[in-house]
Amino acid sequence: MKQSEKITQAYFAFLDKHIADVISGDAPKFLELNQIASALFVSHAHLTATIQQTMGHHPCHFYDQKIVDAARKMLTETDKPVAEIANVLTYDPSNFSKFFKKMTGQTPGQYRDSVR
Repeated sequence: MKQSEKITQAYFAFLDKHIADVISGDAPKFLELNQIASALFVSHAHLTATIQQTMGHHPCHFYDQKIVDAARKMLTETDKPVAEIANVLTYDPSNFSKFFKKMTGQTPGQYRDSVR
């Protein structure tokens, strides 16, 4: 396996665990991309270049997408209020709604209504 593939796999595995840790409360907040790069023992620039080369998008694209996927799961599988889901994901509720709508085209409430 090429080094770029190892870095890409490590990045996605790290994201999955880190997002789960934030949701469970084991991590206090989402890490910055440079902190993730440090945890993976690569530079921020190398991580960014590698993910863009192997996956076609900036690493933040996938990070944000995984956060939205976690939010969708909570909106679908729980009756938690949107503000509580925002807090679990360490967002201010109004910022979370804007972020979710920017990523999906729907507010969290509209998404929840559409899947029920």
